[in-house]
Amino acid sequence: MGVKTLPSRVHRTHPGVLAAALALILLGLWCARDLLYESYTLVALPFFWKRHARSFYLSAAHDGFDVTFANYSATQTSAAPFPDLVPPVLHHISLGSGAATHSKWTEVRQSCLDAHPGWDAFLWTDETADALVAEHFPALRDMWMAYRFPIQKIDALRYMVLYHYGGVVLDMDLQCKRAFGPLRRFEFVAPAAHPTGFSIGFMMASKGNEYVGRLVDSLRRYNRHWLGLPYPTVMFSTGCHYASTIHAFHPNRTSLKILAGPRSQPRMHNLNGPVSTPLFNHLGSSSWHSYDAAMIVGLGKHHGRKLPIVFGVGVAVGFLVIRRVRRRRG
Repeated sequence: MGVKTLPSRVHRTHPGVLAAALALILLGLWCARDLLYESYTLVALPFFWKRHARSFYLSAAHDGFDVTFANYSATQTSAAPFPDLVPPVLHHISLGSGAATHSKWTEVRQSCLDAHPGWDAFLWTDETADALVAEHFPALRDMWMAYRFPIQKIDALRYMVLYHYGGVVLDMDLQCKRAFGPLRRFEFVAPAAHPTGFSIGFMMASKGNEYVGRLVDSLRRYNRHWLGLPYPTVMFSTGCHYASTIHAFHPNRTSLKILAGPRSQPRMHNLNGPVSTPLFNHLGSSSWHSYDAAMIVGLGKHHGRKLPIVFGVGVAVGFLVIRRVRRRRG
């Protein structure tokens, strides 16, 4: 006589538990919606950057502009016969112990002043910068004062002075070789960076420029301690990656010009390290880079286009694993 076996009990999750879990997940996603959006835009930059590139990368074909500057006088301080959209103002920033008192940087800055006689010039120090932020950007002052790293204050101040006054903002290690006059007919100009985006060490903009205003307004939203590391925190909250991301998602990028070289020499205007470009001798201080900079830069150089894909694949695999586990339990 055989042994009678009882049917195995099937464990089913109560519908109420599933509903509660789903509600918690949706609530978590809702609470983290800002972080998710910001992370998405930062990761998606390599995909979106070159969209409509023809319209915003300066070129002879599209803009009638000689990106080599060979056809422009080195002393040309105006865009004539085109209207000057960028006001004749130079901004240099020296916060903290600063470069303002260092003879080397004083001489470098003087080269830009000499190339632009008659232009207004500002050297922003702790006192003048704090007064500007307190008077014209009071809602951002507490955040600006509380930035973890000094370079964040400098980066954020770039956007503020550029929005309020317009003109040209320059790093202290950029030695000018010529005047910026030919570029003044464009509302915004910045040099291309490698492998994507642009450098904020040199920017030109009209006063009250809409895009620069968005850079200022978005500072609070992206102000996070990204990945718990200094370098990504700076790059994603105020630095080049941040500014390039806001550019990539701007509704109309046609007037936001990026200065790169011709096809035969696309990195002609890149300001990476000690280089000489048609506009500058870049002494390449980059003293703010921390211990994690080499790691992040290395990833950007060799895997910049792969990182978003890996991130997306990881999310998709995680979703499929969870789905399969749920099916087995069901």
